[in-house]
Amino acid sequence: MAFRPGKSPKSDGHVLPTTTHHAKRPRGSFSYGLTRRLLRLLVALATVLAMTTIFVLSQQPPPPPDLSIPDDRFPPLYEAFRQRERNLSHYDAYQKNSSIKYFWAAQHAHSSGWGNVMQDYLMMALLAHATGRSFVFDDYIWNANGSVYSDFDGTLVPSRIPLSALLGGPLVGGPRPPGDNTPRSVNKHFFERVCPNPTVVHVSDVNTNDMRFSDAVPVTDVFNTWVDTINAIDDPCVMLGPNGNQVFDNWVFGKKRRMLPFWPTISRSPVLTSWDWSTLVHAAYKRNRHLFKRFPHRSSRLVTLLDNLGLSGSDAPNSVIKGLMAIHVRRGDFEAHCRHLAEWDADWHAWNSFPEFIDKFEKPTNASPDRVLDTYIKHCYPDIPQIVDRVRSVRQESRPKHDLNYLYIMTNAPASWVEELKHALAEDAEKHGQKWKSVKSSQDLELTWEETFVSQGIDMFVAQRAEVIIGNGWSSLTSNAVLLRMVHGFPTDSMRFW
Repeated sequence: MAFRPGKSPKSDGHVLPTTTHHAKRPRGSFSYGLTRRLLRLLVALATVLAMTTIFVLSQQPPPPPDLSIPDDRFPPLYEAFRQRERNLSHYDAYQKNSSIKYFWAAQHAHSSGWGNVMQDYLMMALLAHATGRSFVFDDYIWNANGSVYSDFDGTLVPSRIPLSALLGGPLVGGPRPPGDNTPRSVNKHFFERVCPNPTVVHVSDVNTNDMRFSDAVPVTDVFNTWVDTINAIDDPCVMLGPNGNQVFDNWVFGKKRRMLPFWPTISRSPVLTSWDWSTLVHAAYKRNRHLFKRFPHRSSRLVTLLDNLGLSGSDAPNSVIKGLMAIHVRRGDFEAHCRHLAEWDADWHAWNSFPEFIDKFEKPTNASPDRVLDTYIKHCYPDIPQIVDRVRSVRQESRPKHDLNYLYIMTNAPASWVEELKHALAEDAEKHGQKWKSVKSSQDLELTWEETFVSQGIDMFVAQRAEVIIGNGWSSLTSNAVLLRMVHGFPTDSMRFW
């Protein structure tokens, strides 16, 4: 046994002093006893960690989800979600409480892309909240003719999807955040049960032509007019007539002079701050985390270990996916839409036009029709070389603040075109000494059959949380993601555009 100063070679006790003077211990050093206790604690912690690791790794990973496509290829009908919506926990109490007030916009947006429908649902939920009424929600409806399935560009899709298959939280009946005493949302079937004879308000009786079309009338004024109209009704059951226009026409969201003054009114509303996505969207994100950041594939036992130890990172809607750049690349029918935008002299969506943003769209003036069209196409429907150049420049400009190593492409483009784009992006980055650790796209997502038809929500969840995004200024999907990023305080330099 080695001899230690101040210790007997045969004993753990202190040695009697050999002189009449006690040697002073250097100030700031640990006692031997404390060192031993610390060592024992570290050994115990290491043992617990090792045993936990062995236990977790000895377990079989969760059974893989069913990613197969049914033989008949019929889209899912989401019956479990529909049943939950019709049996929410607060319904019994609300049915017995005659003081609960409701607001049901029966003419809500439908037969359109999710981005446009989401805009309308959001505005109606804000109106319900501002008037202290329960928001009444319906399905996401692609085809309102009563059919079960519909054809979309040769693909069979559900005609209706329960809203809770896309969204979660208070908008679809979840609990309100602390301090918010507004009644919880209810499904339209519950509303029809408790409000068989509601007061019907027709949009055309309230909205004047100036409220609809005048650039001089801010959305704030329109919103306040509707708040006053609804507050003047004593009936707890209020419904907007089913055959009218939306309260806020779709084109209003492209009018920044009208929409942006509304931002201070809604930026801290619980409708937006508590916005969340469905269990389907969260499950799909969790399964595909390895596409967006450094994380093991779902089949690895390490996933179970990291999740159980709380080391996977937050998946909250307001948390940042560090290192990720997400880019929104529209294809398909959007080319024709971009040409129409040029003809209409259209500006970017309002929420894509905050004055604090780096990128701003400048319409060409005194230019030929061909020059105008070229300008719109470059920003609205860029080709592969333009996309590659833009991604490289934004990444370089972002480098002082954002270390971007993962690239995710949100797109509806054909698979062959996406692969060409991915190859071009990876090759360009390597050529410039900025190799990406990963370049993936929407088509790399591993999705269940139910998740497949709400995949736009998955892309929006990622866009909402990416460290930096490059979006399409005319896209409602980009616009909604930007809105949610602004609500949660993301840096304005993290939102870029083609």
